Amino acid sequence: MGQKKDLTGSEKSKIVRYLAEGCSSLKTAKLLKRDHRTIKRFIQNSQQGRKKRVEKPRRKITAHELRKVKRAAAKMPLATSLAIFQSCNITGVPKSTRCAILRDMAKVRKAERRPPLNKTHKLKRQDWAKKYLKTDFSKVLWTDEMRVSLDGPDGWARGWIGKGQRAPVPLRRQQGGGGVLVWAGIIKDELVGPFRVEDGVKLNSQSYCQFLEDTFFKQWYRKKSASFKKNMIFMQDNAPSHASKYSTAWLTRKGIKEEKLMTWPPCSPDLNPIENLWSIIKCEIYKEGKQYTSLNSVWEAVVAAARNVDGEQIKTLTESMDGRLLSVLAKKGGYIGR
Repeated sequence: MGQKKDLTGSEKSKIVRYLAEGCSSLKTAKLLKRDHRTIKRFIQNSQQGRKKRVEKPRRKITAHELRKVKRAAAKMPLATSLAIFQSCNITGVPKSTRCAILRDMAKVRKAERRPPLNKTHKLKRQDWAKKYLKTDFSKVLWTDEMRVSLDGPDGWARGWIGKGQRAPVPLRRQQGGGGVLVWAGIIKDELVGPFRVEDGVKLNSQSYCQFLEDTFFKQWYRKKSASFKKNMIFMQDNAPSHASKYSTAWLTRKGIKEEKLMTWPPCSPDLNPIENLWSIIKCEIYKEGKQYTSLNSVWEAVVAAARNVDGEQIKTLTESMDGRLLSVLAKKGGYIGR
């Protein structure tokens, strides 16, 4: 015989009500059309109640051991509570106690993504900050590329889930399901683009220059006045396709040369304000854990999100450059965050 279904919540409520009204377990079983043994088993389990939890004596931590834990936490960033206590040869401490102790002297943090800066990098960042300290950054066009995938970032969105509801299961495909490469620029309070790199095109020096010709120069730069072109400074990072001799020579023929082409320090995405624009756009297109089924749909989402970024937001980003330069000098070329 097949196994009978468990009692539903509604049936359990009816059993309690029938018993309260004076019905026997046999009569209750007949009313619910359930096996008498099922009803009796439910009544017996209900009468037993929950077993009282036995509190185990907790291990006491001495002041000397606390000092050892504090030193270990400082030497082992991002380690688990178990690894920290084991390094101090402290055993028999439950996880709840370990976490309570560590909470008074440390915080749970994710590993920060930041460029690896050595001494040479820091010196070049300081030199760059000194060189452009008196620059009018409203004349600088900040550019960069961003790749957006169908599945979104690895960190899945968190949010409230109603009682009785299950959290959605995100799709996880190879290479994030594929993606779109986007190029854009910001200057003063204006957004240039975004422009989509053709699918399947790998940006080397030649394809990068051709892309700029077809998008940036033909669709935006050509419409600007001669005085604007004379004063504009073009910024790009040190990606191989940007900093190659071919690309530099090509930009020179376009009139973007010498002081009109900003030099850029290595490993410095934190100094480029357009990185903050990418964050704004990604937060918008992936909000509430949204994912996409086609490259065109994620591109349309990028365009829509970019249109919602107003001039004041862009102006706030470009006007932050004076503060970024001062922070670089104050930190002696160190990472300043974004």
